[in-house]
Amino acid sequence: MKITIRLVVSLVLVVTLVAGAFAYYQVRDERARLRSGLERRSAILAGILQEAVIPLVASDSSEGLDLLVRRYGDRGMSQGIAVHDAGGRLLASTADIDPQIAGSVPQVAQVLTEGRPAGGFLRTGNGRIYRYVSPLLHEEKTVGVLTLFQDASHIDARLEEIWRHNLIRLLILSVLVAAITLIVVRWSITGPIAQMAGWIKELRTGKTKAVKPVVSPTADAALDPLISEVSRMAKSLVIARAKADKASILNVHAESLWTADRLKDHMRAELGGKKLYLVSNREPYLHEKDGPGIRCIVPAGGLVTALDPVMRVCDGLWIAHGSGDADRETVDGGNKLRVPPGEPAYTLKRVWLTRDEEDGYYYGFANEGLWPLCHITHNRPVFRLEDWTHYRKVNEKFADALLTEIAGEESPLVLVQDYHLALLPSLIKEKRPDAKVAIFWHIPWPNPEAYGICPWHQEILQGMLGADIIGFHIQFHCNNFLETVDRFLESKIDWERFSVSRGAHSTLIKPFPISVGVGEHRETGSSDDHPAKEDLLRKLGVHAEFLGVGVDRIDYTKGIPERFRAIERFFEKYPGFLERFTFVELGAPSRTHIKKYRDLMVEIEEMVEKVNWRFRTKTWRPIVFLKAHHTHEAIEPFYKASDLCMVTSLHDGMNLVAKEYVAARDDDDGVLILSQFAGASRELKDAVIVNPYDIEQMADAIGLSLRMEPDERSGRMRRMRANVREYNIYRWAAKLIAELARLRLTDGTSRPAAAS
Repeated sequence: MKITIRLVVSLVLVVTLVAGAFAYYQVRDERARLRSGLERRSAILAGILQEAVIPLVASDSSEGLDLLVRRYGDRGMSQGIAVHDAGGRLLASTADIDPQIAGSVPQVAQVLTEGRPAGGFLRTGNGRIYRYVSPLLHEEKTVGVLTLFQDASHIDARLEEIWRHNLIRLLILSVLVAAITLIVVRWSITGPIAQMAGWIKELRTGKTKAVKPVVSPTADAALDPLISEVSRMAKSLVIARAKADKASILNVHAESLWTADRLKDHMRAELGGKKLYLVSNREPYLHEKDGPGIRCIVPAGGLVTALDPVMRVCDGLWIAHGSGDADRETVDGGNKLRVPPGEPAYTLKRVWLTRDEEDGYYYGFANEGLWPLCHITHNRPVFRLEDWTHYRKVNEKFADALLTEIAGEESPLVLVQDYHLALLPSLIKEKRPDAKVAIFWHIPWPNPEAYGICPWHQEILQGMLGADIIGFHIQFHCNNFLETVDRFLESKIDWERFSVSRGAHSTLIKPFPISVGVGEHRETGSSDDHPAKEDLLRKLGVHAEFLGVGVDRIDYTKGIPERFRAIERFFEKYPGFLERFTFVELGAPSRTHIKKYRDLMVEIEEMVEKVNWRFRTKTWRPIVFLKAHHTHEAIEPFYKASDLCMVTSLHDGMNLVAKEYVAARDDDDGVLILSQFAGASRELKDAVIVNPYDIEQMADAIGLSLRMEPDERSGRMRRMRANVREYNIYRWAAKLIAELARLRLTDGTSRPAAAS
């Protein structure tokens, strides 16, 4: 109420000042106008009277002057007149004029001296009078003075009337301003705030779970920032309440689920204040030019999601290739910056690569050599000496950057990521044998026969075995790696401990199945929040009853052409689903520098065109191919609305799309069709498992999924969600980092710590 009163008083004061200023200027103009008119009339009247007065004054006719003055007063033409001679002596005056006033006119002497008229106001007991004094000229000689007295009280009356009318207008306007202000404040501010307060009370007492306040649509736009912040606070409150509810339920069980908060607490205890040094090709935050400014981008991926909170807890150092076009402009002299932006908690150090190094190391050896080598998809790897030279040089560059940072650290903890940096563990151990080093291999490991075609197979194995721990997604890849080492290197393999010993150094080979985070927004979401399938399809210009989705980076390992051939065969075998089922593929272009990837894109687009040309109608298409870099926010509506998701990798380490789809389905609906060659098939056993090379089987799997009973769909999805929830990304990070931190290095040998 106080703010409303202050607002009303302020507006009334402003209105009063404005109205007062306008009234002042109006009074001033009106006074000048009335005075000018009075002066003009006096001058005209004086000119008329002079013709009769001058002869009488010149002839010194007192009787004639008295008669003239008396006759003038009887006509009521003016308040009165007075006549003076050339010496200033009063000759005659109107009877009702005070003789004292008539006889002592100050302007008489002035007019006699200057010979020109003069005027002025004087106040009497009856009001104000205007006197006009004019010289009487006879034969170009001043013989006397004529003075006219005019009533000027009407001027004061008019000015008082103006002030009075303006005051009345001001009072009326003030009342209207106050009333309108109260209405507008109530309608646009206090009303919506009262609604918001009621919603907050309901949220606090648990009567509502809506994370957006119920606010009148008439609310002022100025409240939008407040509404936005309150909505975020409400979302945090709902999430916190859900966590508390979940924690109270899980207290009954022996072990609670892994969350970001639990991961932070766990890492704080495990690391004991030590830093974690993480090295990867991809950086967690990159900077790109955005017009005249610079924007910070967080690359999508489970790796950043899992390890970012760990790095924050231990104030660690993340070393990565600076790939953003504005990355150099945001680092200090040591090529470092604190991240995340706005709330810095750890350090990112960037390594710079030349165009030739990037082409040879990343596009060449890593993605034309190791990638097809490790993925058994019958694509021949390409190995070039110059690519290997760049790969080795870039690994040395990363090693130099890391060794500089750990120079003063005792037994530093180092976590290396993926196949881009296979030589790095050995390079670190050569200079710092006391360092605890782990490398996690995110892609499959092939059998010895396939791996053996690499010309530098021994160098890669030796580089990796410099680590104390080598992690893969599944045990099968661990087994392949041990068999490969057994085939190509002199070493001692302990199949019981799954370790490799070479000289005085021992390396543990262990599976750490990576996963996704089941976000709190998913856990607290409602099925009412799910986007309508019809709305998604309508935006794509398609009308259909059933929706399928695929989300992939465009890569020959993902089995996309095989998937589309299976969809074509499905329509041949199940024509009843024509015009009823549409498959949407969200594909992100990748590694377009490499010819195989460009050829794959052409093949996929031709396949889509072929199937659509064969079956499409005016309002329906069997396949919609959306080629772009899609955000999680753009993908999730398709996850939530689809009847099935196809993950048909020809070979994959894990394939997190399968787990992302399961995590998104908080309605416990939908069917996952999953390749038996994806690591996720070892965990998500309630998916419809297929051989992606078997087109007939995949076509039948689509038919089975679309005709599956709701109870069976729901049961399968609930069991898969329970698995993803328990074995989530936070558990993966906790187990891997804890395993590394607990290692005991004795005489250069890695030994696992006693179970705690």
